[in-house]
Amino acid sequence: MIKDITLGQYFPGDSLIHRADPRVKIILTLVIMTNIFLIDSYLAFAVFAGFIAMAVFIGKIPFAYTLKGLKPIMPIIVFTALVNIFTNPGILLAGYGPVRITYEGIDTAAKMSLRLVLLIMSSSIMTLTTTPISLTDGLERILSPLKHLKVPVHEFSMMMTVALRFIPTLLEETDKIMKAQASRGADFETGNMFERAKSFIPVLIPLFVSAFRRADDLALAMEHAAIEVEREEQG
Repeated sequence: MIKDITLGQYFPGDSLIHRADPRVKIILTLVIMTNIFLIDSYLAFAVFAGFIAMAVFIGKIPFAYTLKGLKPIMPIIVFTALVNIFTNPGILLAGYGPVRITYEGIDTAAKMSLRLVLLIMSSSIMTLTTTPISLTDGLERILSPLKHLKVPVHEFSMMMTVALRFIPTLLEETDKIMKAQASRGADFETGNMFERAKSFIPVLIPLFVSAFRRADDLALAMEHAAIEVEREEQG
């Protein structure tokens, strides 16, 4: 499931969306995500779903690859849907004791699930079709007016992009650690929720150590690069 997360990964290509200005993609993605929170009709959800499907087609991204990114959040979607189904008051459809299923509950659960799916897919399309360098450049240009307010725009853009780019790296590292622990007898699949959560403790400690080591190496590399650029400018 870890390797199924597509957010933060880049899918190489030469499509119209790949070549589009990163500023346009960032702004358009933010507009789409904002409107997904605001819409409340199934027709509007269908329109946005069609728009996202068209973007996937134009971007020449395998549709199955895009849908794969939904697999890790399916437990969240199911949990959210169940909470809404059983906790929303309204017209009673079925019930047994304290358990009540209402029309409003099912309606709210369906819309919340659609929102989560569309949000993940729309954000994934942006990262799948934009290189980290282009994403940093686009974000920095969008926020460039804030430079007049002494906001460190370049540093902020770099931080956001590095954090986003580190998602697949950390996921890959997590997968390696889990396989190493499984070869030593660790079991991540059986047991109840608390037992499975406890079994992840041996994974978290080496993962944090590896993350801090990578962050330290990256900081040193960026510092040396900045020094070299400064020397070239002075020379």
